[in-house]
Amino acid sequence: MLTVRNLNTYYGPVWALKNVSLHVGQGEIVCLIGANGAGKSTLMFSVMGVVKPRSGEILFEGEPIHHLDTPDVVGKGLSLVPEGRQIFYPLTVEENLELGAYQRFKKEPKERILADLERVYELFPRLKERRRQLAGTLSGGEQQMLAIGRAFMARPKLLMLDEPSLGLAPKLVDVIMEAIATLNQKGLTILLVEQNARKALSLAHRGYVLETGRIILQGRTEELLADEDVRRAYLGKEYRQFTD
Repeated sequence: MLTVRNLNTYYGPVWALKNVSLHVGQGEIVCLIGANGAGKSTLMFSVMGVVKPRSGEILFEGEPIHHLDTPDVVGKGLSLVPEGRQIFYPLTVEENLELGAYQRFKKEPKERILADLERVYELFPRLKERRRQLAGTLSGGEQQMLAIGRAFMARPKLLMLDEPSLGLAPKLVDVIMEAIATLNQKGLTILLVEQNARKALSLAHRGYVLETGRIILQGRTEELLADEDVRRAYLGKEYRQFTD
């Protein structure tokens, strides 16, 4: 579904992504792990057209999209839940969700959009309870639910999530990860960037390890979990507790 080939992205003189290649097949959850500054967010921004790669290709369903602006990328069927959520604090929960479907209102019956709104509320009942509440008054976990729900309202074929567990209590991390698994079980393809390597590798089908802008390792998640370098660099004590 998504293919990235030999992608090179720069921020001014800084070479942020170095000949990165990866693919995400339809129906998969693929995770991307790596340290801060490795280039994970830059990869997602490059796919979404937020930053333009200097060279390489990004194909979605066989068509090149690396030349497109972000609204056109969203129109092709990709959505991003950015790191830090970036919801609209002065708007209500429901208004935030409706904004996620802004491109659809001109093309689709309102009833279909309202049906998707109800699907979000089924996935996150807490959002339905707070649908008239200002988004800025939500807890961190609730804001993350809202960010995921808003991205879902665009009806994506591929959902990308950048650090969805960041800053959340362990119980809320479990809620978010279960929601991601549920969306995938219902047919949504997912690319997950996550510093919680154990959670990401437990959830995904395949994974890539990104280090200083380069893919240094890839494979099925059980292979990555067994890899000594991955265990030492990204799992540590967390891995030993997981395997005891």
